[in-house]
Amino acid sequence: MAEGEKLIPINIEDEMKSAYIDYSMSVIVSRALPDVRDGLKPVHRRVLFGMHELGVRSNSSYKKSARIVGEVLGKYHPHGDTSVYDTMVRMAQSWSLRYMMVDGQGNFGSIDGDSPAAMRYTEARMRKISEDMLADIDKDTVDHQLNFDDTLKEPKVLPTRVPNLLINGASGIAVGMATNMPPHNLTEVVDGTIAYIENNDIEIDELIEHVKAPDFPTGGIIYGYDGVREAFKTGRGRIVMRAKAHNEEVNGRECIVVTEIPYQVNKADMIKKTADLVNDKKIEGISNIRDESDRNGMRIVYILKRDAIPNIVLNTLFKYTALQSSFSVNNIALVNGRPEMLNLKDMIHHFVEHRHEVVVRRTEYELRKAEERAHILEGLIIASDNIDEVIAIIRGSNNADEARTKLIERFKLSEIQAKAIVEMRLRQLTGLEQDKLRSEYDDIMQFIQECKDILANKERRMNIIKEELQEVREKYGDERRSQIEYAGGDVSIEDMIPDEQVVITISHAGYIKRTPLTEYKTQNRGGVGQKGTSTRTEDFLEHLFVGTNHQYMLFFTQKGKCFWMRVYEIPEGSKTSKGRAIQNLINIEQDDKVKAFICTKDLKDEEYINSHFVIMATKKGVVKKTSLEQYSRPRQNGINAITVRDGDELLEAKLTTGNSQILLAVKSGKAIRFEEGKTRPMGRNASGVRGITLADDNDEVVGMVSVHNLEENILVVSEKGYGKRTYLDDPEDGEAVYRITNRGGKGVKTMSITEKTGALVAIKNVSDEDDLMIITKSGVAIRMAIEDLRVMGRATQGVKLINLKNDSIAAVAKVMKEEDEIDDVENIDVIEDGTDIEQNDSDTEPNNNE
Repeated sequence: MAEGEKLIPINIEDEMKSAYIDYSMSVIVSRALPDVRDGLKPVHRRVLFGMHELGVRSNSSYKKSARIVGEVLGKYHPHGDTSVYDTMVRMAQSWSLRYMMVDGQGNFGSIDGDSPAAMRYTEARMRKISEDMLADIDKDTVDHQLNFDDTLKEPKVLPTRVPNLLINGASGIAVGMATNMPPHNLTEVVDGTIAYIENNDIEIDELIEHVKAPDFPTGGIIYGYDGVREAFKTGRGRIVMRAKAHNEEVNGRECIVVTEIPYQVNKADMIKKTADLVNDKKIEGISNIRDESDRNGMRIVYILKRDAIPNIVLNTLFKYTALQSSFSVNNIALVNGRPEMLNLKDMIHHFVEHRHEVVVRRTEYELRKAEERAHILEGLIIASDNIDEVIAIIRGSNNADEARTKLIERFKLSEIQAKAIVEMRLRQLTGLEQDKLRSEYDDIMQFIQECKDILANKERRMNIIKEELQEVREKYGDERRSQIEYAGGDVSIEDMIPDEQVVITISHAGYIKRTPLTEYKTQNRGGVGQKGTSTRTEDFLEHLFVGTNHQYMLFFTQKGKCFWMRVYEIPEGSKTSKGRAIQNLINIEQDDKVKAFICTKDLKDEEYINSHFVIMATKKGVVKKTSLEQYSRPRQNGINAITVRDGDELLEAKLTTGNSQILLAVKSGKAIRFEEGKTRPMGRNASGVRGITLADDNDEVVGMVSVHNLEENILVVSEKGYGKRTYLDDPEDGEAVYRITNRGGKGVKTMSITEKTGALVAIKNVSDEDDLMIITKSGVAIRMAIEDLRVMGRATQGVKLINLKNDSIAAVAKVMKEEDEIDDVENIDVIEDGTDIEQNDSDTEPNNNE
């Protein structure tokens, strides 16, 4: 150890603690957090002050960025040049700052994340709004501190007239804390600040009437208002932002066009990630993405596949991509050098306090300068009144000091006044100049009075702040860019989709689609029908069902599983389109098949799901009843609806209220009728009880009907196009045509089955108000009015419904008819009214002819 040195032992723990605290305080106070008064971090403040000192105003010529960076670096900000240049670049980017502070010339980067040109290539100057942030800085309005080498002074805060913290926001990560403040609209902020000045006790809810929500530079939509309100009231909140999008048809293809994206989203990254999701099949329905943005604005085009529904694709994009992102508000700023969490009123309060201090200090400075000038003017006026004597004294003196001393003695002047008289120019001896002195003196005395009045009257000071804010609003105020969707959080996709009636068809190979019901026309009985769909080779239609877009669909498969979907999620197709493979829509097993559907209303309505039941029937005559509540929590991979025994499969599922009667019909022409109450509700995994006894091993159940209205008729249809309707109970004597028995019996004859009729394929409950839709295996669809069919006896063979010509019937469904439908039904499109689920429209057809 060298002579004179000594070692001081220090505990490493204490040293680490104190060093880390010093470091963290330095980061918090002089790097990462903005000051609540001017909303700037030290680096921003130094950039603006450096430009001010260089004289690069908004009306001067541009200066090289490197020159400005050098000025700031050499005088005030002893860090890397990149930190200064990056700060200046950000202050010149229209997508980063709501109100830009720097006017840049050259390449200052892009919203795609392209980096700006090097500072030797770009030029910059202040914007007008920055000049208003520095206004009056030379009037001793703010405290100054020494720079890093104690050779110059820099301001601790700017005397800003602009509420910068609110209009531009801020973000920064300090040690142990961070800040993330959103930008707001200047017009709204000024209105809110003026409202606060007029009433200091204003509530935050009243301020919100003026400052409605953040206003992001990139526009977009603020989706939902709860997060905004919370942020305004507490200083913390989560604001959901969405892109602004609309649908367009480009070259005959449906497209989603995005014109505004959320704040701080990198457009190029977002498009790349979306393309990756489309390639990975995470997002369905997009065939191509094009970025057509140019100098006129943003335009991202998502070209959709032919069968995609724009609203569903858009919602998927919102869910999986940055088209919807959130801004987590965390309003932490430095108040008197200490970090504080601030709500809206706090921020406005601190800004007004700062402005008040600036006005007071500016007025004091102006008063001081005016009094100094008045003092000199008093001396000059005395001299001009005694000009001959003054000239004689000056001429009789050997030097200036002697002249000053003599003048002080003769006219009782101060040193400053005497100095001013000695230095007077000869031209000030003219009569005109003497009049000027007197009028200047009168003006200054009036100004001094004004300043004293301002300093004595707080209300006047507040009015000055208000007037200056109004000037700022006139100069820089603009319209909101971000649209507010107040109900955002509550708006769901179905609000964008009309709740119209649709026909859902499923083919034998498992292709599904929905078609507006209005595409089908009514024809008279015995017509040949019109082409209903173009099926694939050796494929035929097997299921047909009528529902509405907003309903919930439960899909029941032959293995007894249940899947869940909304009707509007089924891809739309025309009558002639082929549809989409059902495997792509629900996670069904390869060897399983959808057999039945139930359309229900809201599965979140407890009263509804507890008062409704699902009744199922299998091919082998087993029935089972389960509460709808058991199906109200769907899973991606489906849930068990019934345990199906070997050699059997699920055939039908119906929604009931617990008070209906059940009819089961079998291939051999028999049907059984029993009360629903005969089957008790069971759990989802139970396998059920016997519903009907089959005639032989080849016999099987073809359909099940649940009857709510006993005045309805029973319609049966055979394979070769014969059909008839029969009363449930004879209207004349009230005798039961289909007598009620216990479940499990063999049933009674419902149709006389012959070779001409073919086996029974369908059973329905119908009334005169219904229409019948029949689809053959070759894809021909015919629609007819039920009232054209007369009621016959139970054991008859029926009448011919459709001319088949070597074809057979694949599916039968009923459609409710509009009450005021016109008599001439051959040439018009029928518009249907809402489907009443309790009237059992959820009929689907089994696969009877495999």
